[in-house]
Amino acid sequence: MDFLVAREGKVVSIGEVVFSTVFNTISNLLFSNDLAGLEEKGMSSGLKSHVRKLMLLVATPNIADFYPIFAGLDPQGLRRKLSKLVEETFAIWAINIKERRNSYVHDSPKRDFLDVFLANGFDDDQINWLAAELFSAGTDTTATTIEWAVAEILKNKEVMKKVDEELEREITKNTISESDVSGLPYLNACIKETLRLHPPVPLLVPHRATETCEVMKYTIPKDSQVLVNVWAISRDPSTWEDPLSFKPDRFLGSNLEFKGGNYEFLPFGAGRRICPGLPMANKLVPLILASLIRCFDWSLPNGEDLAKLDMKDKFGVVLQKEQPLVLVPKRRL
Repeated sequence: MDFLVAREGKVVSIGEVVFSTVFNTISNLLFSNDLAGLEEKGMSSGLKSHVRKLMLLVATPNIADFYPIFAGLDPQGLRRKLSKLVEETFAIWAINIKERRNSYVHDSPKRDFLDVFLANGFDDDQINWLAAELFSAGTDTTATTIEWAVAEILKNKEVMKKVDEELEREITKNTISESDVSGLPYLNACIKETLRLHPPVPLLVPHRATETCEVMKYTIPKDSQVLVNVWAISRDPSTWEDPLSFKPDRFLGSNLEFKGGNYEFLPFGAGRRICPGLPMANKLVPLILASLIRCFDWSLPNGEDLAKLDMKDKFGVVLQKEQPLVLVPKRRL
């Protein structure tokens, strides 16, 4: 919040600010260090840049996945690029692991995940891949969800009014804590509606059929790659009334949750391969979103009309806004 206070009256990228905030939350859980700077711009440098480049490479279609004859080759150089980028990424936090391993004392108090990993005898390779998994699963998806939520709320005046009234009524102090979030049903309904319209990973992660099976008269051979189109499921008019409109009220008094138990609403997937970033997103998204709306008034640059906000999306591993959300903050508290 201090960064936004210092930027009052100036243009800020909501996605970039939230990305760095989430990134540093994860890096502090892992290493007790901030690894991303809020002042960094775009994808120019640092670990933040590497994680985003990794996501872009993973999203790039690989010819070898579609033509088995190329399986042993690397026709696009993706494997080589990915290997190099992974090596560079691991090197960034290698110093943290090395220093902690050298100074680690068994049975000492555990202050972060790295201490727990070392206490359980994890080697550097295991720690590297676990860290990479947490960063990749939790950063872009969480930041993108918050960016979409802010855009949808600001674009819809009536929704903004209800969110504002709820925050004014329920939050009596200047800061918002995790315990406050459960008392904000309308804000949480806005988050669910955002996840319905803009699922962070529209096709989920790829699955594989363990056995040959039949689904709706279609035969799915064993070992087939299976993609679940949650974007289409969440906009199915046979399930959702007025599916293309942002209507958080549809979730008020509803038992629909995003934890995998309702097949019409699966923004994070379901079962054993449900998104590993779900527990963290469930805590961070409402906390950050409530803080952004409660602490600041937001406007578009040059006084443009928020109701005309461009909501086009850009398809990828993560469903992002085609035009990044840039706003001007004005401090309220």
